[in-house]
Amino acid sequence: MMSIRTLTTGSLTVLGLAQSVLGGAPKQCTGTLELSCHNTTKVADTCCFNYPGGSLLQTQFWDTDPVVGPDDSWTIHGLWPDHCDGTYDSTCDSSRAYTNISDILKAFGDDDLLTYMETYWLPNDSTGEEFWEHEWGKHGTCVSTLEPSCFTDYQATEEVSYFFNTTVSLFKTLPTYQWLSDAGITPSSSTTYKLSDIQAALSKNHGGETVYIGCSGSSIEQVYYYFNVYGSVANGQFVPASPDNSDDGNCPSTGVKYLPKNGGGGGGGGTTTTSSTATTTTTGGPSPTPTGSFSGKGTLNAVVGGSTKGCIISSGSWYTTGTCATFTAASSGSGFTLKSSKGYCSVSGGSLTCAASIASSDADVFAADGINLANSGGNDWYADSVPSGSTQGAVYSAKGSHGTTLQIQWASA
Repeated sequence: MMSIRTLTTGSLTVLGLAQSVLGGAPKQCTGTLELSCHNTTKVADTCCFNYPGGSLLQTQFWDTDPVVGPDDSWTIHGLWPDHCDGTYDSTCDSSRAYTNISDILKAFGDDDLLTYMETYWLPNDSTGEEFWEHEWGKHGTCVSTLEPSCFTDYQATEEVSYFFNTTVSLFKTLPTYQWLSDAGITPSSSTTYKLSDIQAALSKNHGGETVYIGCSGSSIEQVYYYFNVYGSVANGQFVPASPDNSDDGNCPSTGVKYLPKNGGGGGGGGTTTTSSTATTTTTGGPSPTPTGSFSGKGTLNAVVGGSTKGCIISSGSWYTTGTCATFTAASSGSGFTLKSSKGYCSVSGGSLTCAASIASSDADVFAADGINLANSGGNDWYADSVPSGSTQGAVYSAKGSHGTTLQIQWASA
């Protein structure tokens, strides 16, 4: 590990990387600044010293089931202000847990940033907007140097723009895929790697500091780059650091899998980004006795007039721009149950719903008409309209007054 004297050699100044934000400006920190997590006495000015969250983690995903992001890039999880001992605060200011991140970024002229996030900052089981709201509310509100009082001529919500700009700017300096590839470590459905080789490839590019590597089973799926900071998260100097806790990431020392996103890894393969391309579909209308079945993992695509128009997300809602949820179909009685990351699914109050509050015993037993999800009336489902942008739409099993007809089609992962 580098000594404090040499820490600045591998540091990164975020000012100049992040886009400028319309509105006020973060406090300019002058004089001799303390490096977060390295102070020996209390620092009063938490606009120029990140406290208590002085350990900043730029966290990244490698999602293969379902696939998230480009085949040749990791994706952003977030920027987390942990304490300097592995613990952390969360949702530090509920009054600033904003629920319109996309609108905020657009209002501050961050259209290009938002476009980038729509490719490189997406979840595997909800919408981008929901994910960004979660990351901001849980973690962003706990960054002391982004408190509204730390801005001159503060304009409401401008700290949001700085948080997302800084996170994306930092991510762009941490090309995990390229660093691993340069060391001969590439995604494969058959080759496995030593954990020490993966660590060496990343540590070499992170100032010699250890990088947290997280696995699910034997497959690599997350990395965390730790930093301490001089000054504000908005415009300060990020200094590479090592993890400050004993979490080993649960990776084996040998036989680590780095599965490809293109489907060759046996861990999924269908892309999670929605498409407007046409797909083969059966004609809508009642199906007298659906007898088909879905099994395993897959996505539920929404099809209108023969064209795919988004998909069903983990809550059971319809969404046209974002990440499709992965559902698990399990045989039950004469049909199958469906379950997402939110919980089991049922037609509750006439609309498709998946939630933790639905017990397995209360989950609907569905049937299929070919690749179409069926209901008691056939294979047609209904909505008030085709949702657009960040809008989510409820999907109903009966037509009633709902003006849009769709089919819900299974695509195996």
